[in-house]
Amino acid sequence: MKIRELGIEGAFEVTPQQHGDPRGLFLEWFKAEAFEAATGHRFTLAQANMSVSARGVVRGIHFADVPPGQAKWVTCVRGAVVDVIADIRVGSPTFGRWEAVRLDDVDRRAVYLAEGLGHGFCALTDDATLAYLCSTGYNPTGEHTIHPLDPELGIEWPTDAPILSARDEAAPSLKEATAAGLLPDYEECRAYVQSLG
Repeated sequence: MKIRELGIEGAFEVTPQQHGDPRGLFLEWFKAEAFEAATGHRFTLAQANMSVSARGVVRGIHFADVPPGQAKWVTCVRGAVVDVIADIRVGSPTFGRWEAVRLDDVDRRAVYLAEGLGHGFCALTDDATLAYLCSTGYNPTGEHTIHPLDPELGIEWPTDAPILSARDEAAPSLKEATAAGLLPDYEECRAYVQSLG
């Protein structure tokens, strides 16, 4: 398993080693000990989710209140997506910056994002299927979204006609979310992640 830190603190790309023969292949797509040793982040699994999206669907940018926040380990088990991690932590040196990683059923990469980071993706294929491991369960009162097409974020989605949910379509911009006090604080996120061990 190859683990590479992205340019946003708390965000990592994970490339598994695939073992194949004429029968098919095998890989470890998550291994807590190896991840913690390489990153210093402890990831506890509380919930597993799956989403299936048509080509051109854009989901996000989603995030949760910290504490407890919601760290995520995301991989694409069918098709392909461009996965986006956005730094929406007020006070972060990379606030407003985003990184994109292609996740697909060929290289079988995953991304990890720590508590306080925003997440979204664009489906490149029909039936693009993402599997998420989450550090906390779904909390409807603590979950938020930022408009994925916000020009201030400037995410370069790989579609000319993004398909959004009603919730994402009505989401505030990064500037509006900041003014409303919805965004996580960078130092509080760092302290919380460190407290997890």
